Amino acid sequence: MATSTITSGICGFTTRVTAKEDGDFHCLITIETDCPNMERLQAELREVSALRELSWKGEGPLVYELARRHLPHASCPVPSGVIKAVEVACKLALPADAAIKVEAE
Repeated sequence: MATSTITSGICGFTTRVTAKEDGDFHCLITIETDCPNMERLQAELREVSALRELSWKGEGPLVYELARRHLPHASCPVPSGVIKAVEVACKLALPADAAIKVEAE
């Protein structure tokens, strides 16, 4: 099992994603969020194939397909956080924090 906690930025929303391997590189996804757009995404995102999520080949990631339908901002970091949790849960990557620092000049 792996968890990503994502603080999205100026919107102020925080999302906690838990991915639990369910065998054969499939993960069950649980999303806790205060973002109303992410709530609509989570209604459709309950299980994913880690192999699909980690590649742009073939169908491409389901997470990004659903994000395109439900999230108004392409810059939202939550879909990436979901995929990071999935790859760690399936032991396809080691857990490590990722960060985006944005500054205006």
